[in-house]
Amino acid sequence: MSNDNRQKRIVIMGAAGRDFHNYNMVYRADRDSRVVAFTASQIPDIAGRCYPPSLAGEFYPEGIPIVDEAELAQLCRSQQVDQVVFAYSDVSHAQVMHIAARVLAEGADFLLLGPQRTMIEASIPVIAVCAVRTGCGKSQTTRWLAQLLKQKGLQVAVIRHPMPYGDLEKQAVQRFARRADLDAADCTIEEREEYEPHLDAGTIVYAGVDYAEIVARAESEADIILWDGGNNDFSFIRPDLHIVLVDPLRAGNETSHYPGEAVLRMADVVVLAKVNSAADADIQRVSESARRINPGATIVRAASPVKLEDASMVRGKRVLVVEDGPTITHGGMPYGAGYVAATQAQAAEIVDARAVAEASIAQAYRRYPHIGPVLPALGYHPAQLEALAKTINASDAEVVVAATPCDLGALIDIDKPLVRAYYEFAEDGEPRLGSLVDAMLQQFRG
Repeated sequence: MSNDNRQKRIVIMGAAGRDFHNYNMVYRADRDSRVVAFTASQIPDIAGRCYPPSLAGEFYPEGIPIVDEAELAQLCRSQQVDQVVFAYSDVSHAQVMHIAARVLAEGADFLLLGPQRTMIEASIPVIAVCAVRTGCGKSQTTRWLAQLLKQKGLQVAVIRHPMPYGDLEKQAVQRFARRADLDAADCTIEEREEYEPHLDAGTIVYAGVDYAEIVARAESEADIILWDGGNNDFSFIRPDLHIVLVDPLRAGNETSHYPGEAVLRMADVVVLAKVNSAADADIQRVSESARRINPGATIVRAASPVKLEDASMVRGKRVLVVEDGPTITHGGMPYGAGYVAATQAQAAEIVDARAVAEASIAQAYRRYPHIGPVLPALGYHPAQLEALAKTINASDAEVVVAATPCDLGALIDIDKPLVRAYYEFAEDGEPRLGSLVDAMLQQFRG
């Protein structure tokens, strides 16, 4: 029997992020395993590509194919797969086990790789911001922490959970210091939503595919790393302070989705987010749940106030609301900051874009029927960005409220006045998150 026949044959299920990281950390240099394919889900137009040889390593001179997750069963049979590694996030526990059932029925093992095998050790302090679901408020929390740390005289590098939706080889290690860097990298709306606010505040952002190299680059120019998590995944870097957000607007979700519950159990600090807009009973319910699941964590409260650039432009008008895409698609929220801001500003009507939605946008509405009368800002590729512009311009709204954190008006031509809305982070009561950060820093200085 040849060595190839003795190797474990592996498929890694992913969504262009955690899957590549798990491969890099566990399988790239493993002679005893053979990764025959990645499968792709959640993100459009990822399947059909190849994980390039330059990233796949010496054992994969032709790279590794990326196929649609719908082909999983056939792949297991045709490639005689021994193990399937599940490597994407914000999926209900039930859905994970439905996928596991498909894998087991084909005779393969079903694996979940944990932090011990996949976290990178950094040589400088690391604060990780994670959450139990997409849309809990990680972004504004990370931005607030970055400003707090810079006020203390620290050079901060934000390392963002991966979103490599383009040329993987070119995106292996990405460093962004200004908006022009985003243009040069052909960043999608989803990438810009996460990167632009940091850049506008003067914070350097790293992202990409090869996170060992990304961490090494960040260490060379920063005093501290802020891990800005994606979805409800756990950090790629071992944190010295692990902050996890829970959402009282989705009480019960702290234990409903993978790997959010695991993330909550690992937390040093649990942030009860959105206490300014959630019902007291739901805040209490989520607080008790967090305390029961992780009695050793410190629980802090935080508000998520919504800011609207110019409320007078919205008052009494027919308004089309464009929301952050991931929050209201796989994040499960019916609406976000834009709807809240438009309602508070006394818009006469929230215009539902479904009747004029272009094909790819209409498909998102069908896939995520929970979405309310708002428009998800989808723009993973130019055609989808064009569809978003056509949908906005075809509506009979008088004003557009854009709650995507990126500058939507700079990306597409909109034939209506546009007003931006966004969430901020605010401490609420004691203990304060800033004090816990101070205590962590004091340990390193001591």
